[in-house]
Amino acid sequence: MKTEIKVTNINKVLASFKKLNVTMLPDLQDIIKGGAQTIRTEAINLIQKGAKSGRTYKKYNPSRTHTASAPGQAPASDTGNLVRNIKVIQVNQDVTQVASGARYSKELEFGTSKMRARPFMFPAYKMSQDKILKATFLRVVKVIEGIV
Repeated sequence: MKTEIKVTNINKVLASFKKLNVTMLPDLQDIIKGGAQTIRTEAINLIQKGAKSGRTYKKYNPSRTHTASAPGQAPASDTGNLVRNIKVIQVNQDVTQVASGARYSKELEFGTSKMRARPFMFPAYKMSQDKILKATFLRVVKVIEGIV
């Protein structure tokens, strides 16, 4: 069995690829930033809107009733500190981080010897993957259509 591929106008194709390389950089940077914002939004939604089925107890100062998250669920929002501390940080033009600056973030995400994990960042990343891939694909197609 023999397969043959014939490319016509190869110089035009190569010139388009060179142009694409230069043209795509700002678009890819936008996608990286947008993807980070998507992950941040998902993490916040998991904390604020996700169902919580842990222990319910009374808290004071200010007085309120709070339902905690069960192990494996995203943390339940109480004071809003965790949500306020989830930030998108531009490290350089190619790297953007989503980080939680709350001092107890690591313990919630991974658990401790006395508390099982209440992950919120990794699930947010997993939930955002398809959206980010789709946005990347659509942007690449748009740029290619603009070149050809």
